[in-house]
Amino acid sequence: MTKAGGLLEVFRIFQNAESYFEDRDKEQSGRLILNQLLVICVFTFLYGVVMGSYHSFLQSVVAGLKVTFLFYSAILICFPSFYVIQQVLGSRLTLRQMVLIILSGFVLTSAIAVSFAPIVILFQLTGGNYHFLQLLHVTIYVFSGIFGMKLMIDALKFACEKKDIYPRTGVNVFRIWMIILAFVGIQIAWNLRPFMCNKTEEFKLFRKYEGNFYTAIVYSVQQLVKPAERESRFEVRPETQEQVTDTALLNLIKK
Repeated sequence: MTKAGGLLEVFRIFQNAESYFEDRDKEQSGRLILNQLLVICVFTFLYGVVMGSYHSFLQSVVAGLKVTFLFYSAILICFPSFYVIQQVLGSRLTLRQMVLIILSGFVLTSAIAVSFAPIVILFQLTGGNYHFLQLLHVTIYVFSGIFGMKLMIDALKFACEKKDIYPRTGVNVFRIWMIILAFVGIQIAWNLRPFMCNKTEEFKLFRKYEGNFYTAIVYSVQQLVKPAERESRFEVRPETQEQVTDTALLNLIKK
């Protein structure tokens, strides 16, 4: 199989749940897993570059590396617990099948995220607000993550219903595992911040201040709402404008 064909198989595999359970030798499975890791690396780095490009070239490169590290570290930290729990539940999935399923979810997540890059670039070029862009990135990650998780659940359901090699309770346990995975990813991302800096700030490799991810999201929402409140608060009504104009004319006549 050519390199191009191997990369295409990475995307074909999650279009058909049966593909996860095809008979592959050790070499073929290893090659497919390496291609999955390569695709995740490229897509996450590209999206990170787009995130950091709001500030500077250096920030974009660092953000690309951080996003890639975020995805891989989340996989490495959470996969052992997934594997052990499935063995305890009596799953007959092989280690390679489990890895293929999990990595396919991350491939789809990173692919959907990077597909939103043109939209992010548009908002950056048209003067997108820093806090708005923060919320946009969070929304994109959540949206793409939902599809990635759905892919993994569908594959496990297929293993349960069609292949009879996966326990039914394992699907429910896997949903709990995904919640843990999400919290682990959030915690890692919080410690790796900033992925993008405000244009008024200097380049920062890591940011040091107290708080957490959730308070930061609330703060970003507040910063988007406050300007609108200020405009409505200080907006001059038509009758007030007329009064101001009349007063100015009277002052000129007196002079």
